[in-house]
Amino acid sequence: MARFVLVHGAFSGAWIWGPLMNRLKAAGHSVEAFDLPGLGDDHTPASEVTLDACAARLCEVLANSSEPAVVAGNSMGGIVATQGAARCPGRVAALVYVTAFVPRDGQSLLDLTKLPEGAGDQVQANIVIEGEPPVAIMPAAASRQALYGSCTEDVAAWAIARQRPQPVAPFATPVSIPPGAPDGISRYYVLCTRDRAIPPALQRRMIAENACADVVELDTDHTPHLSMTDELAKALHRFATHSFRPAGRQSCALVSARAASSSRSFSSVSG
Repeated sequence: MARFVLVHGAFSGAWIWGPLMNRLKAAGHSVEAFDLPGLGDDHTPASEVTLDACAARLCEVLANSSEPAVVAGNSMGGIVATQGAARCPGRVAALVYVTAFVPRDGQSLLDLTKLPEGAGDQVQANIVIEGEPPVAIMPAAASRQALYGSCTEDVAAWAIARQRPQPVAPFATPVSIPPGAPDGISRYYVLCTRDRAIPPALQRRMIAENACADVVELDTDHTPHLSMTDELAKALHRFATHSFRPAGRQSCALVSARAASSSRSFSSVSG
């Protein structure tokens, strides 16, 4: 079985991966999640929260084991996963973008949100920037629609209550990918069709512009690890265990894996 390292997105922390971690561990995988600087239970000052600091934290976690990991990032976690893989590529077996930003060299998260396909992004439309150094705050009502639209009321309330302000520096910093650094690292994408934070059109553009081995499509929101936990676990298991063709220069082939409910049994994953 595989080793997974999970990278959360803005405003959240390692806690958001809890239900998914339980599913993957039940299937026999090794799973680790951690707090990015300044988020979750980490209290790094906002002035010290940079994209480089986030990537360094990921590489520290990856170094805890000699086994290369499947690194899965959600939302902003895709930026961190990409920069981390460029920084310590030998520790990354594969990259999975769970409705996440996929930057190319020199692109930042904000650059991607400004593309025409990013129109309608309900995070950028609703965040409040304040303080010095600046942090972004996501109002509770906006979070419900933008991040947790397909989640049950109790799950959404639980997640919103744990959100923290997000230092903005990682949003604006372009990734730096040395030539050849990502060579040999396969990439996969989980596209979520009801996402209001990264519109599906932007997800599809990023998929088309980046070489991937496979794509799984889920009919859910920006947080499938809470709204379609079982289906996401199946997708990650698939990516980790199937013998995919080497990632080339072609765009990702779309494999639809629509699902209607997160209550569906996960028994087939461990079979």
